[in-house]
Amino acid sequence: MLASLFRKKSLDRVLAEAGDPNRADGHAPDSGGLKRTLGGWHLAALGVGAIIGAGIFSLTGTAAATYAGPGIVYSFLIAGVLCAFAGFCYAELASMIPVAGSAYAYSYTTMGELIAWIIGWDLILEYTFGAVTVSIAWSGYLYSLLHHSLGIELPVGVLRLTKGPFEQVTLPDESTVSGIVNLPAVLVGLVLAAVLYRGMRESAWVNNLIVVLKVAIILAFVALGIGVISMDNLIADPTASGPAALVPAPMLVDGVSRYGWGMGGVLTGAGVVFFAYIGFDAVSTTAQEAKRPSRDLPFGILGSLVVCTVLYVLVAVVLAGVVPYRELGVPDPIAVGIDRIVELRGWHETTRRLFTFAVKLGALAGLTSVILVLLLAQSRVFYAMSRDGLLPWFKDTHPRFHTPHRATLVTGAFVATCAAFMPITLVGELVSIGTLLAFVLVCLGVPILRRTHPDTPRPFAVKAPWVVGLLGAATCLWVMIGLPWDTWLRLIAWLAVGFAIYFGYGRRNSVLAREERP
Repeated sequence: MLASLFRKKSLDRVLAEAGDPNRADGHAPDSGGLKRTLGGWHLAALGVGAIIGAGIFSLTGTAAATYAGPGIVYSFLIAGVLCAFAGFCYAELASMIPVAGSAYAYSYTTMGELIAWIIGWDLILEYTFGAVTVSIAWSGYLYSLLHHSLGIELPVGVLRLTKGPFEQVTLPDESTVSGIVNLPAVLVGLVLAAVLYRGMRESAWVNNLIVVLKVAIILAFVALGIGVISMDNLIADPTASGPAALVPAPMLVDGVSRYGWGMGGVLTGAGVVFFAYIGFDAVSTTAQEAKRPSRDLPFGILGSLVVCTVLYVLVAVVLAGVVPYRELGVPDPIAVGIDRIVELRGWHETTRRLFTFAVKLGALAGLTSVILVLLLAQSRVFYAMSRDGLLPWFKDTHPRFHTPHRATLVTGAFVATCAAFMPITLVGELVSIGTLLAFVLVCLGVPILRRTHPDTPRPFAVKAPWVVGLLGAATCLWVMIGLPWDTWLRLIAWLAVGFAIYFGYGRRNSVLAREERP
């Protein structure tokens, strides 16, 4: 029995199921398979679309004000390097095993069925509840855009339709009342699921348009602010010289160590902004829809990480340079930065409103593309697990659109239902720990496959795989340890539900289990 829990799919079988990307019809070998329509730039845009969201518009200020000061620049660089460990591992495995399912598929070949189930169930947690979290945040940004930027006063009845029953709505007279249902969050989830249902080409086009919009807004913020940066704001420690002057000297704040380079300072800031990078792994779930997966997947994964790291560092420099870091501990630090830029340039109040509106529009666009990519990734995980027999219903693709239509419909409906009623605080931290667990297993998978399959062609090969893999796993574990204990309890509860489904259905109905029976 124990051996059956760790039965593995052979690498040759996995590669055969992926199909030949050079086939003339562009399909996997089975009838009705996924269609290969994505090039390297499409994949890079998907990665940027998944990474740049609420993180850059909110986490920057929190990490700077509470931990790193102007050293937030170093925090973003450190977090980018830490993500690069996992990114290199994803790139090697995705080019080597170009199948839908991402870390789930990699684990099935390296660690066995039970571990694959755990990581697949974990990816459902990451992608599905990630989409729920971002949908709820999208609703909040939409209300802020309508009310604060455009001055539209919504009736009380409509206001109560912008939050779920477990959250409070602030009325015009400053009183509060419980919400009824988060209707905007429901609608955005359903609309984007409909886009994904239609096809991968249409989904990529929508994502590319959104990515262009939000990157343009970020670059406009950098271009406007770079000329009014004050070195007085950037020099946090006058006793230091050179780059070290950006890091405030360590001190006790309410009895807790803050600032400096170590814990409570730049390193803790790196752990906070680490989550602004989450999303590049979703690129690997589209492996069976990439035209040249051996080349395009590493380009999409690593390219999106490089682009987002550069953008994050530029935003951090401008933001810390125009606003004293202690004033950045607000939910919308970029809007505060816009206000200060307009003030320093002596522009009119109308200009400030215009740029604030543009920033919120960029945040809204950023969240939209994040939801789109997460829904895309989740439907591909369902598709991969169902093809292996671990889940029912989801292995078929649409005869016309060549998308996993049942998985897309179920994912969209589930995300919309949860976003309608669940509070954002409940689901947010679950996403973080689920993502980090996936990163740990992927990082371990690279050295394991180097040992078990040393001769398998690796179109993209990580240099020093044992160093990169173990460092990546250790880094992600370090960030996980810093998460609250109640988050760990929720992860354990989620995994318990997953074990019940696996031992009740998946273990008996997996393709490998059926083949082992007489």
